[in-house]
Amino acid sequence: MTKVLIAILVATAVGLLLLQAGNLHPTSPECACVGTVTKIHAIQGTGGTNPFANKQVEVEAVVVGDFTHPGGLGGFFVEEEPSDADSNPATSEGLFVRDSKAAGVIHVGDRVCVTGTVSEYGGTTELTNVTNLKVCGRGPLPAPVAITLPLSSPAALKRVEGMRVVFPQTLTVTGDYSLGRYGEVTLAYGRLYTPTEIADPGAPARAVQKYNARDRIVLDDGSMVQNPNPIIYPAPQLTAVHTMRDGYTVIGLHGVVYATPGFYLIEPTRTPAFIPTNPRPASPPAVGGTVRVASFNVENYFNGDGCGGGFPTARGAATRADFQRQQDKLVKALVGLHADVIGLAEIANDGFGPKSAIYALVAGMNAAAPIGTSYDYVRFTTDQLGTDAITCAIVYRTQTVAPVGKPATDPNFPVFNRPPIAQTFMQRGTGAKFTVVMNHFKSKLPRGASGLDVAQGDGQGAWNHNRTEAAKDLLAWLATDPTSSNDPDVLILGDLNAYTREDPVTTITAAGYSDLVYRFNDRDYTYVYKGAAGCLDHALSSSSLTAQVTGAAVWHIDADEPPALGYETTYKAADQIETLYRNDPYRASDHDPIVIGLDLH
Repeated sequence: MTKVLIAILVATAVGLLLLQAGNLHPTSPECACVGTVTKIHAIQGTGGTNPFANKQVEVEAVVVGDFTHPGGLGGFFVEEEPSDADSNPATSEGLFVRDSKAAGVIHVGDRVCVTGTVSEYGGTTELTNVTNLKVCGRGPLPAPVAITLPLSSPAALKRVEGMRVVFPQTLTVTGDYSLGRYGEVTLAYGRLYTPTEIADPGAPARAVQKYNARDRIVLDDGSMVQNPNPIIYPAPQLTAVHTMRDGYTVIGLHGVVYATPGFYLIEPTRTPAFIPTNPRPASPPAVGGTVRVASFNVENYFNGDGCGGGFPTARGAATRADFQRQQDKLVKALVGLHADVIGLAEIANDGFGPKSAIYALVAGMNAAAPIGTSYDYVRFTTDQLGTDAITCAIVYRTQTVAPVGKPATDPNFPVFNRPPIAQTFMQRGTGAKFTVVMNHFKSKLPRGASGLDVAQGDGQGAWNHNRTEAAKDLLAWLATDPTSSNDPDVLILGDLNAYTREDPVTTITAAGYSDLVYRFNDRDYTYVYKGAAGCLDHALSSSSLTAQVTGAAVWHIDADEPPALGYETTYKAADQIETLYRNDPYRASDHDPIVIGLDLH
């Protein structure tokens, strides 16, 4: 028996054994599709209705993306060979094949014959119920289609659905909110800003919104798993010390396009290399002056019953352990501000006694403060300010400033469910006085809104009328000198829940107050929402105080960081509770603090 005949018999025997073992994906370099081959561009079509829906078809194409791994997308992407593509740029040559059994059988670059049923799933045209899959050799692998942002329209990626693409531009991370939950990162050609941060409400803001919708794509992690472990961006994985911040960049992103309801995902075919072009700031920006003032939204700081129990509370930490993690981070940030006066928003509205949230927070600050520094807080005689679960507070450094007279609050509850609080301070050594007014206006959430408080479609969201009336009332109240200071130097601080071009802020600046963040910076932000940055928090000085301001800046320790690095232990594996947390100021809250320098006279 010749060696050739022996080889043939052995190969035949091996093939029969594989088939008998249940191998549904036999491989042969000379295999051919068994039926009529349908071109992918015909299946994809150009209209909204797919003529092949629910029909069985056979395609012959090249594997361009393999996501059959455990926890992956449950299938792979195929694309027509270049010689089989049509000349219509509006039709896609790519297709997703949902077949988890192909794991380990197909590889990128394989030419395959696939028989399955055409279906639509979440916006993606795909083959399901695969009855036949043959690997018929290799390639050639189609070249990726170059895509640049902004797109011609948000739906422009439909023409390359399922195909290899490359983004030759330098793209910027503009949103990492879903990184921990879904492994997703929002990218844009330059950072995106909330429309009313950079444009007037109405038509100008709507134009920015339309542009933003075209100038973004979402990079996925090639997985259907929620709360992935590890979180693969930035490579090799996200940790508390190896972060992924908004403002990071990536060049030459490669992937395949996958449609989901409402937007397109880029599933990576190469590991993206993120560049830390927006590194963590180790300390607050220098603002000069002899007195430092700060404003900080501390994101629902609730200390339970004040005795170590009472968790979960209405808001904030769910457990005592989570609360301790929250407190440790906030203390690091608050003491790290090196501020003489700090206005706080979103602290539990539970009074000022030894069981209160403000007492616990200031006690933590004093325990961590350097030698020679101690803090106290402004006290009211009532156990609650306003009608909301959260309120404002003011903390001060006792060595450098002293409160003058009594604090004041505006009791106009129909406008303020979280009333502003005011306290006049005197700088020790000089005797110079100024008044700090801390605010937290109503949020943009539409719940309960009616009449003029319903979102008007101008970009300002719900409750804009209420916030604008609050700004007017605030100005009228301050005109009465509520702290009896006899001093015109007033600093309005806080989370106004309004971006810089919105009515509440412009109402205050029109009355002669200066927006200090913009006075000292071209453009800035304290919050990131749905991948767009803007200033919800503000520092606004009266005309007499403006001349005494030496600087104002935002300390970007929170808004750019992924929420997965916060204090909460929910949605995290046991090892991630440790690896994603560090006792440092980063992601202590969801808002960045503002720091202001004053040279009082």
